[in-house]
Amino acid sequence: MHTSLARHIAGRYARRGEALEDIEQAAMLGLVKAINRYDPEVGQRFLSYAAPTMTGEVKRHFRDRTWSMRMPRPLQELRLLLRNARQDFLREHGRPPTVPEVAELLGVTEDEAVEVIGASDAYRPVSLDSPVTDEDGGATLGDLIGDDDHELELIVDRNALRPMLEQLPERERAILIHRFFGNKTQTEIAELLGISQMHVSRLITRSLAALKRRLLEEE
Repeated sequence: MHTSLARHIAGRYARRGEALEDIEQAAMLGLVKAINRYDPEVGQRFLSYAAPTMTGEVKRHFRDRTWSMRMPRPLQELRLLLRNARQDFLREHGRPPTVPEVAELLGVTEDEAVEVIGASDAYRPVSLDSPVTDEDGGATLGDLIGDDDHELELIVDRNALRPMLEQLPERERAILIHRFFGNKTQTEIAELLGISQMHVSRLITRSLAALKRRLLEEE
């Protein structure tokens, strides 16, 4: 009898980035809740009770289910206040509010204002596949985001290792330089220095163990 009303309420929230079928499902859930909770002895007409219940369920769906990143409920609620406050400020001043002005508008601290603004951006984050130019096959947003440079983690160890290498015996230092900086094989190093490949292997193992021990002592 009342599914048409549920669809009508859902239709008012269409074109907000959410599938209409999902909004209608939320409205139908609100209708079921209204049926289960309705008490005719109170004297209120059913539709007067059911319509707000369905509307509330649809709003709850948008609040709890459509965030791309989960946010605490206080931030979600402040985001709604932020949207209206931004629109009013923009109409009055012709520009968006700054962080201190957002804090004043919402009655929160500047740190909380930054959190709210971040939560607002998280509701519909920009895809990393979004193009940054109008050219076909052009760069995407993800192409412009830097990645962690794992080489940075080695800078401290390399700087600490340099004087330790200089303290090694000349032949052992030469072997490590040929092996790890000259990319030579142990056989090639053995031929170059006139020793056996097995001897080269033992010297590399001994030198690396000594360097590791000294590095750990430095820490």
